[in-house]
Amino acid sequence: MYKGKRIAAVVPAYKVQDHIARVITTMPDTVDIIVVVDDCSPDETYQRAVETNDPRLTVIRLEENQGVGGAIMTAHASAMEQGSDINVVFAGDGQMDPAYLPTLLDPIIEDGYGFTKANRFYSSSSFSGMPKYRVLGNVVLSFMNKMASGYWHLFDPQNGYTATTTDVLRRLDFDRIAKRYEFENDFLMQLNILNVRAKDVPIPAVYGNETSTIQLSKVIPALLRLMTKGFVRRIMLKYVIGTFSPIALFLFSGTLLLLWSFLFGIWVMFQTIGDSVASTGTVLLCVAPFLVGFQLVLTAFQLDIAASPD
Repeated sequence: MYKGKRIAAVVPAYKVQDHIARVITTMPDTVDIIVVVDDCSPDETYQRAVETNDPRLTVIRLEENQGVGGAIMTAHASAMEQGSDINVVFAGDGQMDPAYLPTLLDPIIEDGYGFTKANRFYSSSSFSGMPKYRVLGNVVLSFMNKMASGYWHLFDPQNGYTATTTDVLRRLDFDRIAKRYEFENDFLMQLNILNVRAKDVPIPAVYGNETSTIQLSKVIPALLRLMTKGFVRRIMLKYVIGTFSPIALFLFSGTLLLLWSFLFGIWVMFQTIGDSVASTGTVLLCVAPFLVGFQLVLTAFQLDIAASPD
């Protein structure tokens, strides 16, 4: 127990037979419940977990591979059944240092946040040694996630070292959340729709000899689809169906004006091929909607940033 709260460690595990025992045995005494979900791993992950004989431990083996998100949500459900107050996600390969557990928990317990997340990139030195393409990828992905999720103050969205109150988890529809590598991004979108206060905390990553099973050629297109759908769904549920906020009005009208400007501009370009010159009025019909539309969309994003639950 930590400051009067029952803490659960939820651990998705897949092909981590060489790491899972250390993850379990290094859990601090402040963790009351440990739930390891073996995501139909073909190695000895399940046996190695059971052999630790930790009295706090529940090990669940899935008969079919659910993906990291499916394993995490299964673990969340089990921890809540055992009476947890706050669930913390730990990777089965030991990349998340339990020494930083209080850093995640204190903002929830003392400041009333519903969700906290580690951020590996608070310091510029965090990028040292990382290939430039990965740095660029993290920056682009983080910006896209800010737009899609509405949590403009959060960074490093793929970081899975998170803590969530069970009060928040009970409000989520687990069936609507992506179960594979898109899980972290989709989870943030669902939290924002519920106006859950979220906070980034600086926690460095721990890298060992673990290998990634992520196939970027499959993951990136899936993330792009998810973020596009998630952004539209968030705007509709939060700013149209809920309140019909000016944010929706500015965004939709601005988008229509930008679309008109783009299409009309193409038409004018083809009409003036050769010696023809567009009239001043024609140019204004193209430029004016673009300027107004751009300003409306920019205003919508400014209001969305201000409305971000922090």
